[in-house]
Order: sequence, then structure tokens, then C-alpha cells
Amino acid sequence: MEETIAAGIGVNVTLLFSDTHYLRTADAYMRALERRRDAGLDLAVPSVASVFISRWDSAADPLLPPALHGGLGLAMAQKTYSSHRQLLSDERWQALAEAGARPQRVLWASTSTKDPDLPDTYYLGGLAAPGTIDTIPEKTLLAFADHGHLDQHLEPDYAAAERTIAAIAEAGLDVDILAERLQRQGAGAFGADWAALLAAIRAKAGEPETRSMP
Repeated sequence: MEETIAAGIGVNVTLLFSDTHYLRTADAYMRALERRRDAGLDLAVPSVASVFISRWDSAADPLLPPALHGGLGLAMAQKTYSSHRQLLSDERWQALAEAGARPQRVLWASTSTKDPDLPDTYYLGGLAAPGTIDTIPEKTLLAFADHGHLDQHLEPDYAAAERTIAAIAEAGLDVDILAERLQRQGAGAFGADWAALLAAIRAKAGEPETRSMP
């Protein structure tokens, strides 16, 4: 990602789950922009950091008491958004912004509701925040147009997010381990989809199938 941004190519960094994942991505983005600044190049290179939400709860809820169901995904979003807002006020970012850099925007992914016991607009109603993007499946978008509502914007309240995550940890779930497992599983699924796409293209083109590199 750093090399691509440094070359002036915008990047959507996907399959992020935790606050740690996001901060590593944001640091790489800023390193790339600092390299471009030092080389006298334009800093207006766009990027988004795609943070997956509902997969947290799909994995965590079967291991948690019902009172905690549906809480981890939104807590992770709140923690990430808090870090994002804090980063934008940091002197390091301010120096880049003054030189013409654009903020890397946080993008909420996996925002459809998987749990039938939760409202079908559950995540959309909790993720509205200035400067962010939400990729919404059509079924969820239509449901929100019909009966969704926004009670309040997502607030950059790091402490509130930490309290929810601490309660989940006390229930016996290691959130850090789960974050890494979700990322590995997601990367494996994306890799399989990419291999299937290449195989389909080869078949359409009439070329013999070849084994892809791992």
C-alpha cells in the first residue's frame, strides 16, 4: 500500500477489522505522503480504509451471553472512528494537510444484519458519522429507506467503545485473536474468489487453466 500511494495511485485498503489494523494502514498512508512531499510531488492521492463490521458479531455472538450480542461490531467501529478523528488533529497529519494531502476516509463494510434477532437496519443506524463512507447492500439500503432512522451520529468516544470491548473480554472472548482470525479468513475467501474469477476469464478466453501461485 505504501509503495502504491507513493507512486500516486489511490488505494482502498480492505479487510480491516480492529483499531490496530486501521492505525497501521493510516501510518502507511502518511509515510507514503511524506515521501511524496519530500520529493516535491502532489499529495492529493486518495485512499479509504475499509473496516468490516457485522463479521465481528457473526463470529462473537455465539460465544457471548445474549446481553452482549450485536455490541462488538459497533464498538470496534466507534473505537476506529475515535482513532481516526484523533489522528486528524495530530501535528503529523496537520503538516501533510497544509501541504495539500486529503484525509484517508474510513469506509464501513459488511453492514448488513446477519442476526435475525437484530433489526435489519441495525448497523446503518449506528454508523452515520461525518467524513465516513458506508457500503450498503441493496436489500439493507431499501430496508433503511422504508423504516430506518438515525437517532444520533456515531460519536468519537474511545472510552465508551473500550468499556463495551472490556465487558466482552470479561465474558471470555479474546478480541485481538479474533481480529487476526477474521482477517486471515477474509483474505482466504477473497483469494479464492480472485482465483475463481481468473479461472472463469481463462475459460471464456479458451485458454488452458494454469495453477495460480499461492
